[in-house]
Amino acid sequence: MTVTERGMAYGIRALTRLAGLDVVDRLGLRDPANRALKRASATGFRTAGKVGRTFAATQKRSSPGRLKPETASRQRGLFDLTPTDDQQMLQDAAREFAAGAIRPAAEQADHDDATPQELLDSAAELGLATLGVPEELGGLVEERSAVTSTLIAEALAHGDLSIAVAALAPAAVSTALGLWGDAEQQATYLPAFVGEDVPAAALCVQEPTALFDPFALRTRARRSGDGYVLDGVKSLVPRGKDAELFVVAAQVEGEDGAAGPALFLVESKVDGITTSPDPAMGLRAASTVKLHLDGVQVPAGALLGGGAPEVYREAIALGRIAWSALAAGTSKAVLDYVIPYVNEREAFGEPISHRQAVAFTVSDIAIEAESIRLLAYRAASRADAAQSFAREAALARRLVADKGMQIGSQGVQLLGGHGYVKDHPVERWYRDLRAAGVVEGTLLV
Repeated sequence: MTVTERGMAYGIRALTRLAGLDVVDRLGLRDPANRALKRASATGFRTAGKVGRTFAATQKRSSPGRLKPETASRQRGLFDLTPTDDQQMLQDAAREFAAGAIRPAAEQADHDDATPQELLDSAAELGLATLGVPEELGGLVEERSAVTSTLIAEALAHGDLSIAVAALAPAAVSTALGLWGDAEQQATYLPAFVGEDVPAAALCVQEPTALFDPFALRTRARRSGDGYVLDGVKSLVPRGKDAELFVVAAQVEGEDGAAGPALFLVESKVDGITTSPDPAMGLRAASTVKLHLDGVQVPAGALLGGGAPEVYREAIALGRIAWSALAAGTSKAVLDYVIPYVNEREAFGEPISHRQAVAFTVSDIAIEAESIRLLAYRAASRADAAQSFAREAALARRLVADKGMQIGSQGVQLLGGHGYVKDHPVERWYRDLRAAGVVEGTLLV
């Protein structure tokens, strides 16, 4: 199957669902998000029996499958932001889904501290969990797709950042397995992510400490017999209450005194794992929880990438690109919302956009939003080309931390009193943009 054919198969599966949403709109029925909310409340979350799922290797493999770097024909001498036809197709599908399903459901999801299950199922039909899975393992791509993941994350966050986090959380685990899992790990876990019933899963790096440093973890992993014992607490874990599989970051304590951060595969049904609510200022629709690990025993085969330091460093950098993409999408949402508002809102007989202070503030939002977007794209393109990208990811992260919150604050300020109340979405975007500047891990591109 050619790249174009794979893209068409991928896009058609996504657009089939979206075409149905268009029909609903054309018939004048309730929008798809309200329909999703109604059906979800009637049927309830489908978690019973799923959390106890047994992961087992479906076939033996002699070597792990890996995504390849971009081919030389795809790599361009200049930094070119033009998406390929396949990327454009997927981005358009994600944009339509964000506008038609995510945006209308965002306010209620924020109020309920949860994204409706049907909306998550619809998002899964876009194939998000397969973006980091090699074609030979059931995915739809052969080459690294960090740019594609970045484009999709940005598009989804334009609808709502918090729901985007909930939808993309399982993809972080499948991407980690595709990048660093060995043959046994891939054979055991990846089939679930490329099937129709994608499990809830989460990458757990963040911890409940002030000024959290992902390279100074308090969660510990000590050697015990043929495996490890994990102890610690992770915070802001999306959909953690219903998750079936976690990738947990922990500080490995070596027998010789050496220590270093590493990633472990941990199934939710093992003894010693509990969750507790972890409501936050933002990310409310992601149903964040604290994950408590109390003497959790895992086999040596649970260690991802052999515990290599470069694997953990790459995971942190890829997570920062993902958050930058989300911030770019939400920042664009703020810009798209405030421009018509300031043009239509009048004071002293003229639109407030005629005031220099207002016009300059809007232009600042546009400049900083585009800067975040460009840095995220640059870092993702270098990752796809197998070039060093830690610097670019760090720059994007720094810009999001400084300017993402500022964009949210300026959006609230431009709406005046309207920006403070929930009748307008800018206050929610402000809360979510603050999270984008402080949370580590959780997502991967």
